[in-house]
Parts: sequence; structure tokens; C-alpha cells
Amino acid sequence: MKGQKNLSRRERQIMDIIYALQEATVNQVLERLPSPPSYSAVRALLRVLEQKGHLVHRQEGPRYIYSPTLPRERARRSALKDLLQTFFDDSTEDAVAALLDISEDSLTADDYGRLVELIEKARKEGR
Repeated sequence: MKGQKNLSRRERQIMDIIYALQEATVNQVLERLPSPPSYSAVRALLRVLEQKGHLVHRQEGPRYIYSPTLPRERARRSALKDLLQTFFDDSTEDAVAALLDISEDSLTADDYGRLVELIEKARKEGR
């Protein structure tokens, strides 16, 4: 499966909804989309996401129920890997520095403490 960089804004919104619900019908997606397009447009977007390999469906009566092909954590890792390669020349340090820069006003002392713990754990595990 390709990373999330090949998804449009609307496709990412749909994937977020399906990940949150774990599986969803067209109507469930439609109800949760901001400024939703028509029912048929959502159905078409779900088909596109299926063709791209992000979703699968099963049929229950007249309804199709869509679910992601990858667990959310694995999809996140794939998207982050693409992001690192595309924008940070594979530099984790540069990516973390950018995240800290844009998050500096919203991080609490507890957040910083947790980040230090994660860095220490990664160092001990040899990552």
C-alpha cells in the first residue's frame, strides 16, 4: 500500500472517519464529513480508496461496509516514513525539531517529560 501522500484532503477525511469507526457505510461517512458532497460522490470516493488499496468492503444486504486494509498504526508509520523522505531527507532529528517548533505553545511539562522518556527508551533499544 502506498503512503497517505497520494490521498486528497477529502480522501484523508474519509480514512480518518473509517479509522475512528473501524468500519463504516456510505451513510456513516456522509454524516461525519464536513461540508459533505452528495451520496454518490462519497460512494465514488470510497471506490477510489478501495482501488488505491486503502479500503476493502463486504456486503450486508444492500449495504457495503468499508474497512481499512491496514491497521491505523501501520498506516501512520508508512505515512511518516514518506513524510521523512519527502520533506526531511530522512532526518528524524529535523522532523522532531519541526514538530517541537510548531507545538511549543501547546506542549505541557508532562508532554516534554513523556518525549524524554520515549527518546531514552529508543536509545536503550538501539533505535
